[in-house]
Amino acid sequence: MDTFKNFESKLYSVNDDTFNDIALEVFRFQAGNNPVYAAFIRHLGVAPATIRHWQDVPFLPISFFKTHFLQTGQWTPEVTFTSSGTTGATTSRHGVGQLAFYHQHAQRCFEFFFGPLTDYHFLALLPSYLERQGSSLIAMMDYFIKNSQSEYSAYYLHQTDKLLADVAKLRHTSKKIILWGVSFALLDLAEKHDVDLSHCLVFETGGMKGRRKEITRAALHQTLYERLHVRPVFSEYGMTELLSQAYTTGKYTFKCPPWMRITGREVTDPLRKGLLDETAGINVVDLANFQTISFLETEDLGKVYESGAFEVLGRMDNSDIRGCNLMME
Repeated sequence: MDTFKNFESKLYSVNDDTFNDIALEVFRFQAGNNPVYAAFIRHLGVAPATIRHWQDVPFLPISFFKTHFLQTGQWTPEVTFTSSGTTGATTSRHGVGQLAFYHQHAQRCFEFFFGPLTDYHFLALLPSYLERQGSSLIAMMDYFIKNSQSEYSAYYLHQTDKLLADVAKLRHTSKKIILWGVSFALLDLAEKHDVDLSHCLVFETGGMKGRRKEITRAALHQTLYERLHVRPVFSEYGMTELLSQAYTTGKYTFKCPPWMRITGREVTDPLRKGLLDETAGINVVDLANFQTISFLETEDLGKVYESGAFEVLGRMDNSDIRGCNLMME
């Protein structure tokens, strides 16, 4: 537990100068204390002591969260998050030692880009997530709603008329309004109602959840621009297997908080990493995952830029349909 406290204390002081050293410290701890990861590294023939840069660390395929309960060190999960998926699909399981840590960390990720929760009313349109158990997004949104200190922050399962009435009522309050929705629900809203939400910030989580045909993020945003009269549309990049979230601050390019990094990998050669400005598989370093695995090879396709920002272009052909799925542009 002292090691975990040490990592937690370093997490929020990390910067460009210290990221590599802290990431390598986390890597060596996980390589020595996570049996699944240790076996994976051993099969690759990698000696942890020889790694000098975070991009050279072996990234574990994210599918391991579906087949193994990944745990570094000895601790008991307070909650286990599970991924969404099509009927019959195997879902990921991510144990979290302390739910309070996840809540407070999600708040730090959001506030790094957008300022205090108390500046906002959070109106959540997340029907598919509310209709199942174990969603990390719902755990985050529960916390945001409670800690916004707004009596109007709430979920709207299928109550779009009430949602729009409340949006109109809140137009002239001192807090800003965030409408946070899963993509298919926002698209349904936009197609059924031609309303002016120009005074709102609209956040989409991506994905049609099997409810509608997948479309590109650009096509989704264009519909929301035209029908809801809101620009830009913000996006969140998060998943069950990560405790951190990246956000767009306009257009389609995601930015990471300081404790998170992205690198592009060659799709046909996952050991070739560091690709810039070209379509690549997305690898994520999330230092907040110090109790599980911080170095993950995702099934997303995207482009990584010199600045560290990245775009998500879609999913790999053989990966499962998940909540964050949007087709290639």
